[in-house]
Amino acid sequence: MFALYVTLTSLTALGAATGAWMNFVRHPIPIAAAKEVQVPHSWMLPLGTLLAAGALGLVTGFAIAPVGIAASTGLVLYFIGALLAHLRVGDYQLGMAATAFTLTAATLAATLAYRFG
Repeated sequence: MFALYVTLTSLTALGAATGAWMNFVRHPIPIAAAKEVQVPHSWMLPLGTLLAAGALGLVTGFAIAPVGIAASTGLVLYFIGALLAHLRVGDYQLGMAATAFTLTAATLAATLAYRFG
């Protein structure tokens, strides 16, 4: 269980950090996604900050378990919001958001199983 926990947490932290960086530098991929779901460009910095906090929290969670649990829970909620934003505007191409949600949900499950199982 430990190997699964470390692997999923590391992948999720890397993905969240990459997403944060993409928001901070206004990479075309998140800009296009934000335009598609009618999210203002002014939200890119706050959304990137949430992703960065999630990535940092996941890594911190290796040493301080409650921080990792809170971070993985927060990222699950972040991607539920992303999925809802797509559905709100009738965009059913959920591949990236659904993949990110699935990864974060699996990370939360592995974290809880490792810490409490």
